[in-house]
Amino acid sequence: MKISSVAKLGAVAAASLVLLAACGSKSSDSSSKDLASDQTLNWYEKSEIPTMDSSKSTDVTSGEVLNNVNEGLLRFGTNSKLHPGVAKTYSVSKDGKTYTFNLRKSKWSNGKAVTANDFVYAWQRTLDPKTASQYAYLFDNIKNATKVNTGKLAVNKLGVKADGDYKLVVTLDKPQAYFKMLVANPSFFPQLKSEVTKLGSKYASNSSSLVYNGPFKLTNWNGTSDSWDLVKNKNYWNAKNVKLKKVHTQVFKDPGTALNQFNSKKLDATILSGTQVKQYKNDKQFKSRKSASTFYLEMNQKKDKIFKNKKARQAISMVIDKKQFVNHVLADGSIVANNLVSQGLASKNGEDFTKASAVKSASTKNVAEAQKLWKEALKETGEKSISLDLLSDDTDAGKKTTEFLQSQLTKLPNLKITNQNLPFKTRLSRSQSGDFDLVVSAWGADFPDPISFLSLFTSSNSYNNGSWSNKAYDTAVKNAEGKDANNSTARWNDMVTASKTILQDQGIVPLYQQVQPQLVNSKVKGLVYFPTGANWDYSQAYIGK
Repeated sequence: MKISSVAKLGAVAAASLVLLAACGSKSSDSSSKDLASDQTLNWYEKSEIPTMDSSKSTDVTSGEVLNNVNEGLLRFGTNSKLHPGVAKTYSVSKDGKTYTFNLRKSKWSNGKAVTANDFVYAWQRTLDPKTASQYAYLFDNIKNATKVNTGKLAVNKLGVKADGDYKLVVTLDKPQAYFKMLVANPSFFPQLKSEVTKLGSKYASNSSSLVYNGPFKLTNWNGTSDSWDLVKNKNYWNAKNVKLKKVHTQVFKDPGTALNQFNSKKLDATILSGTQVKQYKNDKQFKSRKSASTFYLEMNQKKDKIFKNKKARQAISMVIDKKQFVNHVLADGSIVANNLVSQGLASKNGEDFTKASAVKSASTKNVAEAQKLWKEALKETGEKSISLDLLSDDTDAGKKTTEFLQSQLTKLPNLKITNQNLPFKTRLSRSQSGDFDLVVSAWGADFPDPISFLSLFTSSNSYNNGSWSNKAYDTAVKNAEGKDANNSTARWNDMVTASKTILQDQGIVPLYQQVQPQLVNSKVKGLVYFPTGANWDYSQAYIGK
């Protein structure tokens, strides 16, 4: 997802009825005597909501909101553990290819029943090529998904069907160990067909053009506003255990302004910048949130021929002092990234994936070697000098990043860098359309498995904005998702091979793994944070006395 827990890799071995931990159906550890009279959480975001269409959402801001106003078959909880959502239980066939979800009786915010057909419709709509969903690839293992998404088969041929109103049957082409994790993500949330068809192009364009089946309803969002509210959804199946009446969210791009709002008690949480961390790291309200997200530099090989040269890509990586950047510029606890995959996401036999797939040259600073490689790349491509635009967000961290990278990259001879810091939604659009030379991108894992990162850079993936392409990489990812899906050791080795390949070929330049330093009002209780996916669940939170 655009912006840790250990993944146990392997396929389902036998048919089973899975009884989910009932975290979502229990009340948080509070009683009425513990609750403040005003159950309003005042929250902070760094970016506006780009979209509320779960078929089109790809970013963390809309993902966080969708995760609290809607609900899928399953829900993520603390440490990315799965809990019941609309599905009370599910079973898996012996061959690992058929999932049967048993749905509870629940309602949309307009009072209509949430049924298995709402999931069928939503998944078909996401796979429909007319929708142009960038997350369609997440459905690839469902029977006929690829053919539906490429227009070769009608959407009703997708391997998902309703068996009555409250049973959903999903057929996969091959076993997929993490499929149960996928269905907890916003892309797999249900949609009410009557609302989508009635509203047409206006669907999800503002808070009143949606219906909700989750703990909250979105209000006061006009499609571009920099503030919005989540209000308790009385029709939610577990509404009796939702304590918050409202979550009021405001966007602040300047961390100083947000901190002032927090200190004046107008915000219950704020994210700190590096300079603020030094001042507040011993405060009892200080929290350090290690996320499964990696920031990296993409080089546009389709637009700029210099980046088709491996030496040029290596030079870009080698000239950057990533330790200096993380420790002295960001200074917020973030970690130098030596890998596309984030640390702590997955391990095997006690060894973290990032260590197993490390490539020293991809994370080494060597200015002299970088300058040598750059000169050779210029000569080999027939270029005398290069001028490039560096694109990033207009946030405080985004501006610090481009300023530092500009100072580092211009150490390469005859290279001029012009910084462009744009609103998140605009930067996202420019990245997706390939309208950039260099762009600082970020990805947060949607589920605790390395493939959540690695699948992004196959030659045909829509998130491969820089158009890097490598046959060995494509084969390794294909094997991990295909012939080796049912063999945990072979699958792990495939993913290690893919990771090493993109680092050795310098397809992207990993910069840092994000750690978000945060101040949270000590009266706020029951907030659930998970490092993958949409990050936050407010359904168990409350304001204490």
